[in-house]
Amino acid sequence: MLDRCLCFSHYYRFIYLHFVNQSYVIENTIKPYLLNKIIYSIQDVEFDEFCDPNNPRKIKYDDILAASRRIVGTIVKTPCTRAHMSDKLDMDIYLKQEFMQYTGCFKERGVRNTLLLLSEEQKKIGVISASTGNHGLSMSYHTTQLGIPCIVVMPTRAPITKLTKCQSFGAKTLLHGENMAESKHYAMSLSKEKKLYYVNGYDHPNVIEGQGTIGIEIIEQVPEVDAVLVPVGGGSLLTGIAIAVKHLKPDTEVYGIQTEKTYSMVEALKRNERVRITIDSTIADGLAVNLAGVNTFHNLKTGIVDKMVIVKEDWVARAIMHLVEEERYVVEGSAAVTIASIMAGLFPNLKGKKVVCVLSGGNIDTTTLARALERGMAAEGRLVKFKVTVSDRPGGMAELCGLLANLGVTLRDCIPERAWVKGDVFSVEMKVIAETRGWDHTKELIELIKRKYKDCFFPETNEKSDKAPGARRGPCLAPNPVCMQK
Repeated sequence: MLDRCLCFSHYYRFIYLHFVNQSYVIENTIKPYLLNKIIYSIQDVEFDEFCDPNNPRKIKYDDILAASRRIVGTIVKTPCTRAHMSDKLDMDIYLKQEFMQYTGCFKERGVRNTLLLLSEEQKKIGVISASTGNHGLSMSYHTTQLGIPCIVVMPTRAPITKLTKCQSFGAKTLLHGENMAESKHYAMSLSKEKKLYYVNGYDHPNVIEGQGTIGIEIIEQVPEVDAVLVPVGGGSLLTGIAIAVKHLKPDTEVYGIQTEKTYSMVEALKRNERVRITIDSTIADGLAVNLAGVNTFHNLKTGIVDKMVIVKEDWVARAIMHLVEEERYVVEGSAAVTIASIMAGLFPNLKGKKVVCVLSGGNIDTTTLARALERGMAAEGRLVKFKVTVSDRPGGMAELCGLLANLGVTLRDCIPERAWVKGDVFSVEMKVIAETRGWDHTKELIELIKRKYKDCFFPETNEKSDKAPGARRGPCLAPNPVCMQK
C-alpha cells in the first residue's frame, strides 16, 4: 500500500507492487502519463543521497579505523575462539561470536557509528529505518541509549522474537508491507514527510564502516588467519570486513556466503549489475535482501572478495543443530551459513587451514529453532519414520515399544491406523517417528523391524521391507548422495 503522502488511492497499489518487483505488466486502463507520474513519484520517495546509484561511495580503511575508535567502549569486542568441530571438519576453525552483542547481532557496530556522526539538530528530530529485525533491534537500543527519537518499520512477516525485542528497547515499531521492499518504501516516505534521517541498514557508508571494525578485530585475535567466511545479505558486513582484512593482511582470502533463496549479491556480481530477486520464506531471514546495496555492490565488484558461495538451506538447518550440540551456541540461520558451507564441502581448498567463520547473530525464534533442529536430525539419519503392521491384540504395541527400547531407540511419536489396513482385522498399522544415534543405528533399527515384522515400510529407503535397506539420505533427499559418502 502506498503511503498517503503520495496521494494515491488503493486502486493503484498493484502498480507499485509490480514496480518494486521489476514487473511492468500494466493493465490497459492506466494511462501512460499517469504511469510515468507514479513511477517518478516512487523513485523520488526512495531517493537516498547516501545510497545514490549515480554517486556510489567508496569505503576506505581509514574510515573503518576511525569507526573502531569511535565506538570503543559502547560495543562488545566479541570473542573469536577455536571451534570444537575443527578436527571433525579438518580445518582450524575460529568462530567470531557477534551474537554476544547486547542485541544479539553485529548490526550494533554500524548503527552506533552512524548515530554518533549525526548533527545535534538531526538527533533532536529523529531517525527512521526499515528492517527485518536485527537492524531494527540495534536502532531501537542505541537510539534509546543516546536519547534520539526512532521509528522502525518492519514487514508483517517479521520474526516475533525480533519484533517484541525491538518494541521492548523503546523505539516506535510499525508493521507495514509483505516484504522488505514495501517496508523500506514506506519508511522512506515517512522520512521525507517528517524530516527523519533514514538509516539504510546494509548500505549506508557509516554503517559499512562500523561493520568493518569486525575485520580489524579478526586480524588482532587470529593474526595467522588464512580465510574469513562472512554471511551476505545486503553486503555491509562483507564489504566492511573485506576492506579491513585485505588492508591489514592482503594474502587472507575472504568469502561471502548466501543461501539458494537469498542470492541477490551473487547474482549482482555475476551480471555486473544490481538485480532484484524474489525472496519467499527462508531460514536465513537476516539475509533476505532482494536487491544488493548500491555502495556495497560498488565496492565488492572491484574484486576485494575472493569468491561468493551459495549453500542449500538444508545444510543451514544442520549447521544450527551442530552449533547447538557441539559449541553450545544458539545462532540464527543467517549466522549459521558460514559453518553450513564448510559442512557441505564447499571449501575443499581450505582443508588444514586457519579459517574464521563470522557468526553474525543469535536472534532466532523458538519455533524456527525447533524446526531447524528436527530437520537437521532427519537429514543426518537421527530421526526416522516408518510404518509397521503389528497385532492389535493386548501386548502387540507393547512388544514394538519393547523392541525399540532394547535397541536404545527413542519413540518420538506413534499413530495407530486401523480403518485402512488390509488383511487381518486384528492388526493395526503403526506410523512411527523414532530417534536414533545416527545412520548406523538407524540401519540396525531397520534390520530388526524387518526380521520381526512381515509388513513394514521405511520412506527414507523408498522400498518395502523385503528389499535390502542401506540407502543414505542427504539433505537433497537423494539416495546415497555424494555429500553423505565417506
